[in-house]
Amino acid sequence: MGNRAAFVLCGPGGHARHRSSCGAVGLDLDLLAGPDTALPFLAGHVREDGWYPDDMVEAGVLADRERRLLPVFAWEGAIASPRTRAATLELLRHAWPGWEVRWLYDGQSGLRAHLGLAAQEAESAVYPCPVLDVDDEELDEPDPLVAVVTVGGDRCHVLGAVNDHPVEEGPALLDRLRGAPDHGSHRLYADSGVHVDPRRRRVGWWLTAARAHGRDVAARWPGWTVEFWEDRWTEHVRAAGGRFAPPAPDRAAALADVRDQVLERWAGPRGDARAALVAAHPHILVGDGFAPGVPAGRAAAAREAVRAAYREAIGT
Repeated sequence: MGNRAAFVLCGPGGHARHRSSCGAVGLDLDLLAGPDTALPFLAGHVREDGWYPDDMVEAGVLADRERRLLPVFAWEGAIASPRTRAATLELLRHAWPGWEVRWLYDGQSGLRAHLGLAAQEAESAVYPCPVLDVDDEELDEPDPLVAVVTVGGDRCHVLGAVNDHPVEEGPALLDRLRGAPDHGSHRLYADSGVHVDPRRRRVGWWLTAARAHGRDVAARWPGWTVEFWEDRWTEHVRAAGGRFAPPAPDRAAALADVRDQVLERWAGPRGDARAALVAAHPHILVGDGFAPGVPAGRAAAAREAVRAAYREAIGT
């Protein structure tokens, strides 16, 4: 199925679009190589005149060299994990000195808006996340892939965060969770969450990833006040009255973890995967969404860039 990514590179002559059918996972680690290495790497991907559908793009970045602006989004990876998110963004800002790094909570639809393009039509169907039992094995993971839904001051439900954000269900979410397993509280990390106050008809929601057209979800709650907390899960903690209380991330450990992931990602040269496939199978169709090869010099520059960013972050 792949993991689609979109890269837009802007300069004095306009912008160029590049894409990858399998480049979303690890985009955050690619960008942590810094602009001198990351920009040529992104430009080495295939050029694209059209666009993937917004809700099918799992990661993307726009590098505006004139404005020195770097809007980015991803569905997964260190930059979308609540444990390492803040550390990844901190290192990214050090790796791109003088650039403004922004998070696109609405994914490719936000990236297109930066270019002044009309929004694509949003997907109308909603695919609900499954409700987890209190003993579900996903809750044994240190970073469980879950969404937390708290209702008033009474209930806490935990859902597997594998489909659409629960807030997109609208008030039907309350009907679906009526009688669902009540976890009492959730004290682990989560990737997203919703707090619903039925008495006051208020909803607050957040996420660490991105949802195409996510800022339009208020329309799914007619007659309710809907507040988007972006990635500020602490707002959910305050609203939930103890029902949601994840641990505070360990900044030092997270910085070192992300640094090590980048060093592993850029450990050495990488061959041109598409060229290798074409050479091995000259008579079959081979897609063009592969990443370009990485020469040894570029890999070494990437490693030095993340080491320098890490030193800046820890103050040495």
